[in-house]
Amino acid sequence: MMFLIPLMIYVMFKNMNNIKNILFAIIIIFFSTQSVADIIKEIEINGNDRISNETILVLGNISKGENLNSNQLNIILKDLYETNFFNDIKIEFNNGKIVINIIENPIIQEVKFIGIKANKLKDFLYDNLNLKNKYSFVEYLAEKDLENITNLLQQFGYYFVSVKSKIVENSNKTINLVYDVNLGEKAIIKKIKFTGNKVFKDRKLRELIVSEPAKFWKVISKNKYFDKKRIELDERLLKNYFLNKGYYNVNITSTTASFIKDNEFVLTYNIEAGKKFYFKSININLPDDFDSSDFKSLKKEASKIEKTKYSLRSINKLLKEIDKNVLTSQFKFINAKYTETVTDGNKINLDIYFDESKKLFVNRINILGNTITREDVIRGQVIVDEGDPYNEILFKKGINKIRSLNFFKSVNYKIKDTSDSQKKDVDIIVEEKPTGEITAGAGVGTSGTTFGAGVKENNYLGKGIGLRASLSISDEEFKGEFSVDNPNFANTGRALSFSAQSTEIDRMSDSGYKTSIKGLSLGTRYEQYENLFFSPSISTSYETLKTNDSATASLQKQEGDYFDTTFGYAFDYDLRDKNYKTSDGIRSKFLQDFPITSEDNAVITGYEFNKYYEFENKTRTGFAFWSRAANSLSGDDVRVSKRVYVPSRRLRGFEFAKIGPMDKNDYIGGNYATAVTLSSSVPQIFSNFESTDISVFLDAANVWGVDYDSSINDSSKIRSSLGTSIDIATPIGPLSFTFTQPITKKHTDKTESFRFQIGTSF
Repeated sequence: MMFLIPLMIYVMFKNMNNIKNILFAIIIIFFSTQSVADIIKEIEINGNDRISNETILVLGNISKGENLNSNQLNIILKDLYETNFFNDIKIEFNNGKIVINIIENPIIQEVKFIGIKANKLKDFLYDNLNLKNKYSFVEYLAEKDLENITNLLQQFGYYFVSVKSKIVENSNKTINLVYDVNLGEKAIIKKIKFTGNKVFKDRKLRELIVSEPAKFWKVISKNKYFDKKRIELDERLLKNYFLNKGYYNVNITSTTASFIKDNEFVLTYNIEAGKKFYFKSININLPDDFDSSDFKSLKKEASKIEKTKYSLRSINKLLKEIDKNVLTSQFKFINAKYTETVTDGNKINLDIYFDESKKLFVNRINILGNTITREDVIRGQVIVDEGDPYNEILFKKGINKIRSLNFFKSVNYKIKDTSDSQKKDVDIIVEEKPTGEITAGAGVGTSGTTFGAGVKENNYLGKGIGLRASLSISDEEFKGEFSVDNPNFANTGRALSFSAQSTEIDRMSDSGYKTSIKGLSLGTRYEQYENLFFSPSISTSYETLKTNDSATASLQKQEGDYFDTTFGYAFDYDLRDKNYKTSDGIRSKFLQDFPITSEDNAVITGYEFNKYYEFENKTRTGFAFWSRAANSLSGDDVRVSKRVYVPSRRLRGFEFAKIGPMDKNDYIGGNYATAVTLSSSVPQIFSNFESTDISVFLDAANVWGVDYDSSINDSSKIRSSLGTSIDIATPIGPLSFTFTQPITKKHTDKTESFRFQIGTSF
């Protein structure tokens, strides 16, 4: 009957010349369409053994007394197939009777892996399967799992893996799904090479990519294994870096992998950087109904980058200004887009457009790929949550926050449609990386040798918790510290930190005193305003100070036991482009510690300022200012353990705490201290040595102020040093050497001309 309807419509409308014919046609069409529908009077289900009739009726939304047409039959068929319970379904409907003939999919009793000994690897593969124990067997999902197992094993280095599957039928009408795996040898990366017009040193390019050469200490890391997907990620990372440096037309022309012997690969990345591009004009195109005064900050930022080198980072700064506007409700559903137009050979015109996007909402957010990091750690960084309006700009800001955790090699996402046209599902896909570090260092000076070592884990148990243990030893001092930092305590968005320290300084033989300090501290940190972080804390310590007859009168006067509790806070304004190897931005920090219970009521005040800049020739420069002051609210003398000293990293070339005021033979520190550092990388020196980076620095500092005796103030002499730092990528890990020559000093100062440090990750 249905095929007659179009014909009837055609005939009626071709010959109609009055309203009666129109009404007659509508009536005919209505009754014709209704004739294909009928009421379900009887239901018959055949072939089901495991799944009851009632369950099938619920799954297909079938019930007696309901109207049923061909459209609804198709929906029933689709709904039943989507359960994955059935291998074949046939439905007939005649004279009010619906007959459903089915063949059930067998139940998987057990999924087995043959050829893999490590239970950890088996568990990992099982967790990533579509079909698991007690699931219905679905052929196309089994084929998908077979491909997935191969891909996952290749990520672990089993590039030559072969996987076959078979079905073993059991007596209880279930099956076992067996994967027969021949792992083969692991394919490892022996060497990584960069060819072509690469502009930058191999050392720098190796820092950018995820893949890494196999070394004996990289026991846990899987980045040493050959994996095509990881290499594709490397190419994207390299391209983004060159784009940030102005090489708009950079091309990774080819990536090759060649065997050198057995299972060892040499990776070669061929890079053609091209010439450097610059921004010519930045045009902001606002819709007519937008108030231009709301975008003053954006226009100001745009004017800053005009005529500068092309950079994705500069574009992101513009988008960050847009973020501020989006945070207001009236712009919740706007999106910003930009186009780039090449002109004058190596110039870029950037045009920014705004449009009001369709009102969409987030239905569900799925976190994928996090085998170590807990899901709540990742979700805690997402700004646009489930049920919120979907805004692309704010969502990308959350993705960048996940990347800034520095737990992952890569963070990507996919937006997926749902059955509701106004809702979207989001997949956030991450790839884990090693988050542990081991460091060791030593220094040689005029009074002996110092040694230091540390262990750090940035993502303990996958909870985003940072653990750090450090130890430093010299001829006179022993210091140990352990700290825990939870950056998102109880999902509050605030950091909670705890630390325990123990310090012992034994100068009985030359200065006549020995002090032992044990302390605990608890603090938090959160973003008070954009880029401005507030860090309150409370600390308590117990100190024992012992002296002998050779100690100064002031030290003998301070002998005893002390119990102190202090409240501290800091304001940290951070505008750096990145925390590690910063190349642009500033950081300004003010801090104070106030006594709650104390014998001397000392107040510690400090200020730090850092400025970073990178020139066109890839030279990175930095300026740093540091200061501290220690004064007593009650007018008492500040205890020797609370007096200020210049840290070793702020004044290289001198031993720690071995400059400044002296009482007899004792370096007593001061009430005040400042330090200034100028530093610069020197990419032109040893440019042919790909694994070596050179930098030079100039440090200047002073310690002064003795509250109990102004005659030994020592405020007139500025200490300064000039030095060179050499960083080398070696087979046993990154190695750093520092050579320093003091420029100005006092004859009483203790110098340190050489220091080295070695470290690796795990």
